[in-house]
Amino acid sequence: MSPEKKRAMFKRDHPQLSISQQCKLVRLSRSAFNYTPLGVDADTLAMMKEIDRVFTKYPFLGSRQIATYLRREGVVIGRHRVRRLMAKIERPNQVRCADITFVPVKNGFLYLVAIMDWATRRVLSWRLSNTMHADFCVDALNEAIAKHGPPEIMNTDQG
Repeated sequence: MSPEKKRAMFKRDHPQLSISQQCKLVRLSRSAFNYTPLGVDADTLAMMKEIDRVFTKYPFLGSRQIATYLRREGVVIGRHRVRRLMAKIERPNQVRCADITFVPVKNGFLYLVAIMDWATRRVLSWRLSNTMHADFCVDALNEAIAKHGPPEIMNTDQG
């Protein structure tokens, strides 16, 4: 059971059990009971957007390469901070991305859409089309949802 669910079970004005006793009963430390998560400040959000931009463009880069890339662009950041900010995705099926690209062929182009899981970097579904209609993208997304369930966050490079 998550700490949030455990905290929801507490009654601050319980006539017989103190907060300490309730913490012991549900096996939650007092510090976890009193913890209030801090919001993310604007600078950190801007840095996360920069990391996301680079990672979307180069999904094979790790924290060291992303930090180096950003420093070349004039953004002052260390690899440990990049790694910490990238660690917001904690499990599979939490965040997915979709991307469309074109594949040159003899008589024109084919369009490729891929739906990927960011935690595992696994392609969950993909489709090819010779037109740029949205149908093949929707089909790929529906297949990924049917096979793996809906994600918490769906991200594309188009916002």
